[in-house]
Amino acid sequence: MLNGIIVFIMVASILLAAFTGSMQALTDAILQSAKAAVTLAIGLIGVMAFFLGLMKVAEDGGLLRLIARALGPVLRRLFPGVPVDHPAMSAMILNMGSNMMGLGNAATPFGIKAMEELDRLNPVKGTATNAMVLFLAINTSALAILPSGMISLRMAAGSENSTGIFLTTWFASGCATVVAITAAFLLARLPRYRASEPRGEVAPPDAAEDEAAPASSTETPVPSTAPRPVGWRSALVAAFWIALLGAMAWKIVNARGTDPVELIRSELSFWILPALVAFLALFGWSRAVPVYDSLVEGAKQGFQVAVRIIPYLVAILVAVGMFRASGGIDVLERVLGPLTSLIGMPAEALPVAIVRPLSGTGAMGVVTEIMHANGPDTLLGYMVSTMSGSTDTTFYILAVYFGAVGIRQTRHALPACLLADATGILASVFIVNLLYG
Repeated sequence: MLNGIIVFIMVASILLAAFTGSMQALTDAILQSAKAAVTLAIGLIGVMAFFLGLMKVAEDGGLLRLIARALGPVLRRLFPGVPVDHPAMSAMILNMGSNMMGLGNAATPFGIKAMEELDRLNPVKGTATNAMVLFLAINTSALAILPSGMISLRMAAGSENSTGIFLTTWFASGCATVVAITAAFLLARLPRYRASEPRGEVAPPDAAEDEAAPASSTETPVPSTAPRPVGWRSALVAAFWIALLGAMAWKIVNARGTDPVELIRSELSFWILPALVAFLALFGWSRAVPVYDSLVEGAKQGFQVAVRIIPYLVAILVAVGMFRASGGIDVLERVLGPLTSLIGMPAEALPVAIVRPLSGTGAMGVVTEIMHANGPDTLLGYMVSTMSGSTDTTFYILAVYFGAVGIRQTRHALPACLLADATGILASVFIVNLLYG
């Protein structure tokens, strides 16, 4: 399905540009988008290397196994084909947790790690399993507890109630997640997708993969028991967290003229990522894991993954760039605008709904422009903020995550993800009109 959509977007963009006289803009977009794809992949190298290294520290320390055991009953129902103590389970949990807290930079490496682990259980390389599809559907539904990025954007736009999208985002992203899970399960039962489901014994890894991948991640099984914490190290770790929480409390107490609750909300988005890094590093150190060695070993995968995803990013970003340059988004706005007004969605919000699944940065730019023109605390401002915070960049996620493991047959991943996106948009319109209309 994804193959047909990409071809359709490219061909339709060329025809539209030919009739509207936008061929020069289309040509420039092709070249710029191809360049941007490589630049984006290179920019991901450092982030992926660092967080994949932290994943290795957590794995060596036994954290992944502990997390998987704690959430075993829930995960066993969602992913029946994945052993509850498999590293994929914990990697998926860390990815989902990062997404919930608005840590997109951390979520991507964790998600790629999860896809790599899921692919080790895949008997038919190159074809997405039901577990892979469900995992991506949950990702694109973007269940958000702390939409820190959008809150920061609203603060920059001068909002007097930057956290006013908490409830609306929780509702919209929650609805999208429920639909994502339901769609992934129901679509997998359709004859078309059931026939293409990978079945049989897990295929052994290729010789080339054995040489390229670190032995610890491909051959060494997860230890049956997690390493035990060292007493004096655990005491130092506890002292660190007491000191860190004390520093936060000191800042809140000494902040004059600022509401303490609002201060905690605004600062929390800046504290979460450093706290996550400290937690993973100190967890391994407290269990006598050689943190530096594990970090370096895990980081070696970052460059390899970035190189693997470049072709997939090029295909997706060039198609999206062509569509935008040809005026395709403007055409969709004119066609769909009268219909969306019937459900309470202003025509000005439609570009966000269209661009968000295609381009995260593009949607961010549209949201910023709308809030500056209309105000962040207007009905339209709340609506576009909620839309952007409760959905994700579907085509980018499919390109990066499937590209990391060479998946070409995506099966029902795209329709499940798009259904989640549509639900997030419609739920955003409903809840914002209900609360602020």
